[in-house]
Amino acid sequence: MARFFSIFGNMNRINLEITGLTCSPTSKDAYILVLSEKDGNRRLPIFIGTHEASAIALKLEQLTSPRPLTHDLFKIVADELKFSITNVFIYKLEDGVFYAQITVTQGDEVHVIDCRTSDAVALATRFDCAIQTTEDILERASVSVDSQDITQYEDENPISEEELENEEKRLEFIFDSVQELEEKLSQAIEKEDFETASLIRDELRSRESNI
Repeated sequence: MARFFSIFGNMNRINLEITGLTCSPTSKDAYILVLSEKDGNRRLPIFIGTHEASAIALKLEQLTSPRPLTHDLFKIVADELKFSITNVFIYKLEDGVFYAQITVTQGDEVHVIDCRTSDAVALATRFDCAIQTTEDILERASVSVDSQDITQYEDENPISEEELENEEKRLEFIFDSVQELEEKLSQAIEKEDFETASLIRDELRSRESNI
């Protein structure tokens, strides 16, 4: 593994914790991850994608997939190879995009590696490590705990139990081939299990859009 050194090592860091994960009011394909200042009243809302939101939500709700997802697989590999993620640092905000680093330790070695913020937080939930940012980022992008906007998102658009259950069902199909999915779709329609059929259709459409 290549070693990377961060120029942000001595920067004063502020501890954050996950306090919200809500549907975006402006896009059906996005969610708002809310990170709160541990020793203050500011909240940092970050827009993330559906799959990343699901990965975070499933772990927070202590749900498991039939087979390990990417972040879970990373944790399994880390345990086998005796390394760990000890810190997530959101160090830059540029053009509306948050940039993060993960600190990986293996024995006496320390590696600091750039990572998408959504993936970094998803990994933090699996390694139970600190999530931190800078005062500058909080000054520029945070909202007060009294902000009606974030409060409204949390109250009106939480990830529902039904959405989590559907996501857990969807995970059963993500490792199937297109042919297997088409066969399962036909079976679900024959049984008039239209809810399952809809989830399989969504997975097929998702794959078509990524071709």
